[in-house]
Amino acid sequence: MVGARFYATLFGMTMSSGPTSLWQREWQACHCAVTFLTRIPLPACQWQDAALARSSMYFPLVGLLVGGLGALVFNLAVPLWDSRIAVLLAMAAMLLLTGGFHEDGLADTADGLGGGWSVEDKLRIMKDSRLGTYGALALVMALLLKFSLLSALPADAVAAALILGQVLGRWAALPLIAFTPYVRGDGTGKPLVGGVTGKRLALATGFSLLVLLVLADAFFTVLLSLALLIILWRWHCRRQIGGITGDTLGAGNQLAELAVYLVLTALAR
Repeated sequence: MVGARFYATLFGMTMSSGPTSLWQREWQACHCAVTFLTRIPLPACQWQDAALARSSMYFPLVGLLVGGLGALVFNLAVPLWDSRIAVLLAMAAMLLLTGGFHEDGLADTADGLGGGWSVEDKLRIMKDSRLGTYGALALVMALLLKFSLLSALPADAVAAALILGQVLGRWAALPLIAFTPYVRGDGTGKPLVGGVTGKRLALATGFSLLVLLVLADAFFTVLLSLALLIILWRWHCRRQIGGITGDTLGAGNQLAELAVYLVLTALAR
């Protein structure tokens, strides 16, 4: 309790009234984005409904944090071991940091969309915590493809690819949230609905494009590929279940990350 009070005092907030100024509200939203998407042991996010709704703007920033850790681990490991081992260690570090949050969404989405016949069946299966055949196959194939693509890149390009994949993968959730109906009455992604305003989407997009511009020569190729993927994934989700869920947002993250690696690896050949 003392730690919570100190934390609140440090940022000019009280536990009863919540953040009062713009920067305090944005700090709380950023804090919630970190605690929502990672296992970093920050104090629990307070005022969750309002703060989580605003937090999606900071998803690409969290991606920069996660990708930065992966890049650091890779750069520390590659002088000691083969680059494939360094890639595997970097992937493991990022999975530990996130707890496989988005990978879980991919597996649940594959189980639901692959195993259900009706919309109700698909949503029910996605909510089931048990891992089915479709989910296991999707998870294994996604991890193998990530490893293979990153291992195929020149060693000096892997760190940038890791950062880009994490930043752009998390950014991909924002247009999906902004322009696609949420089909559950509750769920992991429900608090995010309504928080992606035009201004917040533009700011998050500007940040993500800046990272892309700095780290990749193939700016327009990556951007067009990512835009096409988001359009197709949105269409598929609308066709299958009428919109998005938290699980399909996680799956979209994984597909966007893979799209970035696929493009970068193809262009590096």
